[in-house]
Formats: sequence, C-alpha cells, structure tokens
Amino acid sequence: MKFYNLIIILLLITALSSCKEKDVKEEKTAKPETKIEPKEGVQPFAEAIFSQFTNIRDFTMTTDENEAYFTLQSPARELSVIMRIEKHDGAWQNPEISSFSGTYTDLEPFLSPDNLKLFFVSNRPVSIDSTNTKDMDIWYVERTTKTDAWSEPKSIGAPINTTGDEFYPAVARNGNLYFTTIKKALESADDIFMSTWENGAYSEPKILGEGVNTKGAEYNAFITPDESYIIFGGWRRPDGLGSGDMYISKHINGEWSPAENLGDKINSKYMEFCPFVLNETLYFTSRRSSVTSKEGGFTTTEDLMSEMDKYENGLSRIYAIDFKNYNSQSQ
Repeated sequence: MKFYNLIIILLLITALSSCKEKDVKEEKTAKPETKIEPKEGVQPFAEAIFSQFTNIRDFTMTTDENEAYFTLQSPARELSVIMRIEKHDGAWQNPEISSFSGTYTDLEPFLSPDNLKLFFVSNRPVSIDSTNTKDMDIWYVERTTKTDAWSEPKSIGAPINTTGDEFYPAVARNGNLYFTTIKKALESADDIFMSTWENGAYSEPKILGEGVNTKGAEYNAFITPDESYIIFGGWRRPDGLGSGDMYISKHINGEWSPAENLGDKINSKYMEFCPFVLNETLYFTSRRSSVTSKEGGFTTTEDLMSEMDKYENGLSRIYAIDFKNYNSQSQ
C-alpha cells in the first residue's frame, strides 16, 4: 500500500512539472519577435555587386525593383558600358552587358515610368552605314512588355540632339524630357533643359528657370513622374558642401522654386551626382570616402587592405537613403 501511494505521488509530481514546462514554453512563444528596423542614413546599395568595380554610376530601376541598369566605366573612363542586373529570389544577380551596349561609349540610362522605354547617352554613329563616332547624343530603346527584348537603339533626333553634347535624359509620365546641355549663347556652364512631348514629337527645348539654373554648372537631373519636383547636381555653389552637391526644386504654379541643398545627411564634402528616386528611396552616385589612418599605423597587409577596400573608399559607387521623410518635410 505504501509502495502504491509512493507511485501515485511520483506521478503527480511528474504531471505538475510537465505542466509548468508547458506554461514556460507557451510564455516564451507568446513573446513577439524582435522587429528589424531599416538602417538610417546613407547606405551602400547592392554592396556585394558594386564593391567589385572601380567606377559605377547612373542607376535606374523598374518600378517592381526587379530589374536595374547602371553605367560601368574603366578606371580612367576610356570604356563606358551600360550594365543590367536582375533580381532572383530577392537577391541581385551578377551584372551582364545590356543588349544594346558594349560597342560605343554609352552611359546614363533612365527607365520611363512605364518601364517600356530606356533612354541613354551615346557617341554611336547616327547612320547605320557609318562607323564614325559622334558627339554625345540621347538615344532610346523600347519594348512592348517588360518581358520582351529591347529594340535596336534609336536616336531621339532633333530638336533635342544637336551638333553639341546632350547628357543625362530623364522622362516624366507624360513623356516630357529633361536633359543637360550647354548653349554657348547663354554664356553659362551646363544647364538643364526640358522638351515637351506633343502630338508624338518633342518640342523645341526650353531652359528651366532661375530656381534651377545659374551661370554655374547644373547637371544630372531626375524628374518625378508627375513633375512635382526635380533633383539635380550643382557644381561648387555658394551653399555647397563639396565639389558637387545634389539639390531639389519644386514645381509650384508653373514655376521652379529656388533650389535647396539636400543637406549633409545626403551630401558630403565629396562628389554626389546622378540621383534617381523610386518608391520613396533616393539612389545616387557618390565618391565619398571613410578611409582613415589607424592609430599607430598599419602593421599587417590584411588590416591595410581591409581599410582600403571599404565600400566608402572614394571610388564612384551607388548609395541609397530613405527619402520619404525628407520629402514630406520639404513640401
């Protein structure tokens, strides 16, 4: 009888202990998972891919963020090729030469808001019978759907292309085209112009107002699909932080507001240029550097190369920053 009672007591203790363990487990699983917050400030973009190259610039991406194009240049910029990357299972794949690039000096790709046209700059011959390169003109390729191949390159022609250089095309949803050129008659450096798309053709380009352009150099303009604001590069302006900064101007009642420097949370004392905004993220090119000397010096090659090989090492690379907070505060 005593032995029987002992067995009952042991079974009760085991059962109570099991219940307590179950309660502890349930309590643990009931705790919410820690949410990983996005990083603040300027961050390297596609670091594993872009850290391989010395000079990259001119970033553009489809609205679903699964296909992107950028310019890859040799260290001294003798070669300039437009590259394509594609995302699979959430990861960017190795770059490939775009179907329309690789023979001539090509740069500054820009996808139209519907993803069916890609504008770029090239020195390729206008005539298919010629092998003589030209000045820098604006070209484009097009496709019927996002899964189709790009067409053969087509020159955008007059009145946009001239005997001078045209650079950095950016197109709005209505087809209006913004680009950079120099008009000697204006006695200024690079200026930003706009040509409206009317009845299937481009109008004579007009210079943007004093809110954007000065006697100095303005370049690399990104226009929003609705033309509500423009971001562009300004060279050594009085309020600049470095050699070239990015500025923003709003389109208000048909006028461009006085441009504002994007500030030291985005610009640095180094060169920032080639802006592109998509889904409230600002992508841009920078030659910023965070390479620093080590107290006491470097004693191993490994430590030295680790510092030199940083993404932020003064080379031309792509960065990204959350732009929605800045834009909402600046309306």
